Amino acid sequence: MAAPERIAVIGAGLMGHGIAQVFAVAGHTVRVQDPFPEALASLHARVTANLRRLGLPEEAAERITPCAEIADAVDGAAFVFEAAPEDVALKQDLMARITAVAEPSTVIASNTSSMPVAIYAKTARGRERVVGTHFWNPPYLIPLVEVVQGAETSAAVVEATMRLLAAAGKLPVHVRKDVPGFIANRLQHALWREAIALVQDGICDAETVDLCIKNSFGLRLSVMGPLETADLNGLDMILSIHEQILPFIDRTPGPLQILKDKVAAGDLGMKTGRGFLEWTPEQAAAARQALSDHLITALAARSAAAGATASDR
Repeated sequence: MAAPERIAVIGAGLMGHGIAQVFAVAGHTVRVQDPFPEALASLHARVTANLRRLGLPEEAAERITPCAEIADAVDGAAFVFEAAPEDVALKQDLMARITAVAEPSTVIASNTSSMPVAIYAKTARGRERVVGTHFWNPPYLIPLVEVVQGAETSAAVVEATMRLLAAAGKLPVHVRKDVPGFIANRLQHALWREAIALVQDGICDAETVDLCIKNSFGLRLSVMGPLETADLNGLDMILSIHEQILPFIDRTPGPLQILKDKVAAGDLGMKTGRGFLEWTPEQAAAARQALSDHLITALAARSAAAGATASDR
């Protein structure tokens, strides 16, 4: 394992506490800053609960120190991971504040699901050290982290960030162009747009969309990606199918009306009890638990298979 570094995480919420956990488990000392005292007060309890459920040593949580001030969190840090909500003004403000007090050699990473580096790096001091890192939720379970190289991000910063993440057990991938949505979210939202369009156009209901995906190509996606599958089936066949169906795939440039209408009506999904489907609190909790259980089981199986393959060499 690489030598432990001092890591700072700005934000102790859903993503921030999970990112801090990733690095604490990897042996790094982590300082976490958040403007809300209640988020800092519950930080250790949330991380400890995750560790207990995963069967990991709970003393990893002791390597995490809550901080009320940004300057205290980033003092001496080799890497800072900003994990604030997806708000442009907030991220720009934090980037200015973080880079004003961080050491010049500190790598500054922003965790965002879709925002290009150019948007928030414009307020930073030393833009060459600013890089995007898209962790997936929950960050302590999902392996992938997209490392986004901005127009001014140095290659050395990208390489150092990817080394740190790989040593912490993540799967970093290099996003070579600073585009909105990066790689995986562009793919995910392209699927969501078509799924929503199928419901809006009356072709099927929401339950049928999910049944079709979960019981067809969704079963194979974790072991065979779309381009591997295209090669498996033959690119001549893929071309023929594309010629038939691509003219009819939804190409609306903005959000579909049915989605805008549901948000306007307050039908936001599990958190409000209604979205495309109806959700009781018990059903929502069971769905979240089922997802977490599936991820833990799938990742354990993947690790065991990798270990068996290594031992056969």
